[in-house]
Amino acid sequence: MNLVVPVPLGKQRMKERGYNQVGLLAMPLAAIQGWRYSPQVLVRMRETRSQVGLSPMERKENISGAFRAVPVLAAGKVILLVDDVVTTGATLGACSEALIKAGAKHIYALTLARALPHHGLQIV
Repeated sequence: MNLVVPVPLGKQRMKERGYNQVGLLAMPLAAIQGWRYSPQVLVRMRETRSQVGLSPMERKENISGAFRAVPVLAAGKVILLVDDVVTTGATLGACSEALIKAGAKHIYALTLARALPHHGLQIV
């Protein structure tokens, strides 16, 4: 079974917003593709500060180790990881590392938008 997995919000941001905007993107995509929408596969283990204004290295450090995947749900699965915006790829990288550790077979990423470099920020 193929899975569509949204990048999870932290508990505080979820409480503030009341919804995960990435889940709102991922859920209909899963339905259209006939894949299982599986937000429970990836868990945010700790709150992280906003990535806005951070350098690529700071973004990577900020998000490092913030996610854990549930092995019994991820192992052997083909996973489409969904996020709203990619800037440096730090969040997608951290999520992918967690999914790989949990035994995911293949991981693909899809984002709605890509932030363009500005103010000297370089995408690497």
